[in-house]
Amino acid sequence: MDKKLLGLMSVFFLAFLLFTTVLVFRNPIQNVIRAEKTTQPSGANSLIFAWPLTTNANGQSEVKIDVFVRNGENKPLQNRQVSVASTLGTIKAESAQSDQAGKTTFLLTSDAPGIAEITATIDNSTAIEQKLTVKFE
Repeated sequence: MDKKLLGLMSVFFLAFLLFTTVLVFRNPIQNVIRAEKTTQPSGANSLIFAWPLTTNANGQSEVKIDVFVRNGENKPLQNRQVSVASTLGTIKAESAQSDQAGKTTFLLTSDAPGIAEITATIDNSTAIEQKLTVKFE
């Protein structure tokens, strides 16, 4: 065979291998060789919900607060310590561990009317960016 043809075939073969590699491994190599999942909680991806958002200020009406702990990839994290604080009222069990779905549940009551601002913290270090208000009438 001619040397020019052999050189041209080699260049074509290398270009084909490069194209195939890029096509197969489209994700960055770090995502392919990563050994473990992200276990750090994310304050931006974690969520806090409450229901009802308006209730009676009689000391008996309860507001259910659900906190969902998520990591940077928006996956649930279990066995994380979640603390909830409120500017008004009393929270039953201010701290709890997240379950398999990353969920923790708290109950809030108040005997004084006003607006309660609720915040949550994960593992005493990661504050959930989302804030929540509940009105007691």
